[in-house]
Amino acid sequence: MADGRTTPISELEPGDRIYGTQRRGAHRRYVVTTVLDKWSTVKQAYRITLEDGTTLVASGDHRFLSDRGWKYVTGAMSGAAQRPYLTTNNRLIGTGRFAPPPKDSADYRRGYLCGMVRGDAHLGTYSYPHGTVYRFRLALADDEALDRTQRFLADAGVETGRFSFTPVSATRRAITAIRTSKQRDIEVITELIRWPNAPGEDWRLGFLAGIFDAEGSCSRGVFRVSNGDDEVLDQTAAALDHFGFTWVLEDLGLPNRVRNIRLTGGLPARLRFFHLTDPAISRKRSIEGAALKCQAALRVVSIDNLGLELPLWDITTGTGDFIANGVVSHNCFARNTHTYLDLDAGADFDRKVIVKVNAGELVRRELAAPRWRGAHIAMGTNVDCYQRAEGRYRLMPPIIEALRDFANPFSILTKGTLILRDLPLLRQAAEVTRVGVSYSVGFVDEALWRAVEPGTPSPRRRLDAVRQLTDAGFPVGVLMAPVLPGLTDDDESIDATVAAIAAAGATSITPLPLHLRPGAREWYAHWLAREFPHLVPRYRQLYRSGAYAPQAYQREVTARVRMAARRHGLHRGEIGDNRRLPDAPPPPPTEQLSLL
Repeated sequence: MADGRTTPISELEPGDRIYGTQRRGAHRRYVVTTVLDKWSTVKQAYRITLEDGTTLVASGDHRFLSDRGWKYVTGAMSGAAQRPYLTTNNRLIGTGRFAPPPKDSADYRRGYLCGMVRGDAHLGTYSYPHGTVYRFRLALADDEALDRTQRFLADAGVETGRFSFTPVSATRRAITAIRTSKQRDIEVITELIRWPNAPGEDWRLGFLAGIFDAEGSCSRGVFRVSNGDDEVLDQTAAALDHFGFTWVLEDLGLPNRVRNIRLTGGLPARLRFFHLTDPAISRKRSIEGAALKCQAALRVVSIDNLGLELPLWDITTGTGDFIANGVVSHNCFARNTHTYLDLDAGADFDRKVIVKVNAGELVRRELAAPRWRGAHIAMGTNVDCYQRAEGRYRLMPPIIEALRDFANPFSILTKGTLILRDLPLLRQAAEVTRVGVSYSVGFVDEALWRAVEPGTPSPRRRLDAVRQLTDAGFPVGVLMAPVLPGLTDDDESIDATVAAIAAAGATSITPLPLHLRPGAREWYAHWLAREFPHLVPRYRQLYRSGAYAPQAYQREVTARVRMAARRHGLHRGEIGDNRRLPDAPPPPPTEQLSLL
């Protein structure tokens, strides 16, 4: 997850923030991305076992990133099943298996408080002529650790007050503090942080989390815990030894005797520490930008057919991949789906569509299956379900009818106006379940629309559909995508687009700068060189490191969209890179630049 913790794939929801990867320069790097969709299938299951003991259960159709590129779990060298597949000669890319999180036990809480209070708090009893004064104060810039400490103290019967310690300034963040001056509270805290004679595993895990939150840092891949107290350093070293970590002591000869314990072992060791101990401060746990170049022992040892079909979960993300038990796992988008079907990702994607003519019948059958638990179904996050072919094949009415009859929640993301044909069915479904409707409107320039998105409804018609859906009682979120560098990212274009979306009655807006993944990248580059050759150098610069524009550019675009949204009454919260306003639709893949 983006906060540095782990979650079962089955518990993810669209909109959750997780880690994926992007190629930047010479290395593939970890980046935060968004879950766009989640689904479950029942397929023949295989167990992949790696050299370090990492295990993964997946279908034969799933792909993982290896030292020789993306590989399916199963395949063949020739024939109908020919495709690149994993063998025991391959090594997967990543850090290896995740460590289990700690238990929230009384010992873990005591250990955490011991590390935090001894590391960063002020605790003392002072005698004066007028009497004895008892003081406890903990001041931190990170509310996550302060909240946890305050909660753990409250569980032990110590109630603390909260106050502003240092206001924010141009050079430092605001610092908030908790405190108490009651004799009983000081006595309880003193007992809570007493060194145990025989520390257990839970206490050690809590202590490591607490001392890291209090005195730890992890900047540019260097993990350190700094302190001048011999006992604190000894306990930290003993706990690290107990869990098999390797470390070195750095003594810079400072007058205050502050020394550093530096964790060794690279990113796998850092992630194991974070997962195993669970520090509260997510800022310190970030791995964004770290390169996937560690030499973990991830050679494939075996691929075993489990001999049974299992429910298997998969997700779609903004980067096209995610980190599954420490290795890079793949998910596909529309243009690359065409290449999987032996079709061209350019012209064939524009001219040929694969139609599952019995889709409605299959949806009804799947919804009736005992194994189906009524999970939310998101439509339109890979390819638009209201392409022109829908007018001929009429697949959506029986699908919506099935979802209505089973009261199964669903959402639709589209740029097609054919959805208005199904408005009566959508109303019926909304009476028995949750129905979400979102629209994609990247810009309002009609001439540019004809050049970039031929065959799709015009921006004017899409905005009219937003108005009709809103009038019918549906809160419609609009995805402002793609924002095209040099074409639709200037203030005038952004303001015109946001103003039109607001006037159409949309409830939210989410900007998404252009992504150029393989398949879409080649098609767009050819189109750009033909239509706007003067922009080619700028695009080469922006997308030189991969499918995504630089984070600085993305932040700039979203900031200007945010300001325009405020001007036109659409601002409902902060938005940032790959973040959404409340109730905004999840971004679809940018491969939907040109739809049938």
